[in-house]
Amino acid sequence: MEIQEFEKIVRRQEGALSSAFPALMRKVYVWMTLALAITGICAYGVATSPALLQLIYMNRAAIWILLFAELGLVFYTTARINHLSLTTATTLFILYSAINGVTLSAIFLAYTLTSIASVFFITAGTFAATALYGYSTKRDLSKLGGILFMALIGLILATVVNLFLHNSMLDLMLSYAGVVIFVGLTAWDSQKIKQMLAMQTDMGETAQKMALMGALSLYLDFINLFLYLLRIFGKER
Repeated sequence: MEIQEFEKIVRRQEGALSSAFPALMRKVYVWMTLALAITGICAYGVATSPALLQLIYMNRAAIWILLFAELGLVFYTTARINHLSLTTATTLFILYSAINGVTLSAIFLAYTLTSIASVFFITAGTFAATALYGYSTKRDLSKLGGILFMALIGLILATVVNLFLHNSMLDLMLSYAGVVIFVGLTAWDSQKIKQMLAMQTDMGETAQKMALMGALSLYLDFINLFLYLLRIFGKER
């Protein structure tokens, strides 16, 4: 009898998950897509405005303020997500995507519009395939995630060093390494988000904030993958 009662409880929980989980996953990709759209609109808007370009790129202080604002928003939102309301967390995410768009406006000055569009579609296809793999695979990618995180730290350090060396060959190697790392991180994050949201039994605020943080993770994976692919395949003006 006890075993039968346990099985009934499990079936009820699975039924609850079946209603909440798909909706939460949809929110992840809706928020991510919204953030990408805001980033693209802001980037193109700044790039086509001579006044804004002059205000931002002729003033070194403005660039540093934008960069620190981006880092501050990500760290603050991540660290305080349990204490923020869903509305506040969503607003911060939108604000971050807008500021990121302003800083990314520089790519429209460095690369042709055609190559940016081409690389974006390459990124979208690569991201979709990798995210689908991470979502559907039965392999445990947690160990891979730890390795990729350490590789990401190494990539950041090597990139900083190359700012002083100006080695074009090293820069190309780092770009390929960046693509590999963020392809792997996309799969890892996709699996991690699935596992995290599968434990939620309702559409409460806590569950939706988890979905929002999942959207932020995938958004960052997409943006970084796009930038590294652009460095490889982008056609400079």
